[in-house]
Amino acid sequence: MQLRYSFRLYPTAGQRQALARAFGCARVVYNDALAARRDAHEAGLPFPTAAALSAAMTAAKKTPERCWLGEVSSVVLQQSLRDLETAYRAFFEGLAGRRPKVGAPRFKSRKDNRQSVRFTANARWSITPGGKLALPKVGEVKVRWSRRLPAIPSTVTVVKDAAGRFFASFVVETGDEPLPEPGTETGIDLGLEHFAVLSDGRKIASPRFLRRAEKKLRKAQQALCRKQKGSSNRDKARTKVARAHARVADARREFHHRLSTALVREYQAVYVEDLCVKGLARTRLAKSVHDAGWSAFTAMLEYKAARYGRTFARVDRAFPSSQLCSHCRHLDGPKPLHVRAWSCSECGTAHDRDVNAARNILNEGRRITTR
Repeated sequence: MQLRYSFRLYPTAGQRQALARAFGCARVVYNDALAARRDAHEAGLPFPTAAALSAAMTAAKKTPERCWLGEVSSVVLQQSLRDLETAYRAFFEGLAGRRPKVGAPRFKSRKDNRQSVRFTANARWSITPGGKLALPKVGEVKVRWSRRLPAIPSTVTVVKDAAGRFFASFVVETGDEPLPEPGTETGIDLGLEHFAVLSDGRKIASPRFLRRAEKKLRKAQQALCRKQKGSSNRDKARTKVARAHARVADARREFHHRLSTALVREYQAVYVEDLCVKGLARTRLAKSVHDAGWSAFTAMLEYKAARYGRTFARVDRAFPSSQLCSHCRHLDGPKPLHVRAWSCSECGTAHDRDVNAARNILNEGRRITTR
């Protein structure tokens, strides 16, 4: 299993300039290659091969117009060409129906809020004995190590996000780490009032990180709107808005990680409902749905269950989990969302709507995993 580990970088002013050059050179090489392929397509000619694009990039270094490409590691430029290859492959496979459709590759802009470059083993990057990240033609960058890497990575991606923060992202190959089997299972009903309700009756409150930060975000956005376009003050205000959103996203991600890890450690099998998040995001509940982040949470549950030897399953979204009596399995008809407690007309069992739904998800998850 491949896992990604990200760590905060603290480059000096000179290293920031070197990384900015690397971001810019990688972007130019990507755009040049994309333009060459688009021109060939419009002229009715075959696409230039990856080898031809690489040779053209090497030749461009010797010209006065592109001589500054030699100021950065050549590996960064080659990886930019590989990124274009990956983007075209995903586009054509989507057209062929072998994967979800994605748009055609587009030109990158220096105004893009997120910039990244990738260094492979050929670039001879390393982690120094002092714990710094040594990058070619950049230098030894300070890293905030929050944990130990489980294996030696072969590549590192340096990312600058919209808030101006730098990160080092490592992808490492790890083996499964089975945990002792607790022998318990749970069904999870995800919601907005309570983020998660378990089949044993436990309810986990929704943190609502975005809702709590709305006042601060609104003030930052209003300050941004008052700044003149193209000015330095507007760029500073934009960074403040990005940092405010980054704090919300970081808090939400931390909550998802802690909860998903706790559930996977506590239960042998975890079952969730396959919610139509895209559909819900087009309703008046869109802001609350995005604030909850159900898709990211269930994705974490899925890969952590696979890593630690747990059972994970998604119950079909058409399953009437909140309309079915978990005691006698009687379908008691549709109920509006404001009805949070009801009694079964067949057996008379009193139900909490969310707990009953979680128990039905548990029963249905057991059925689909044992058939």
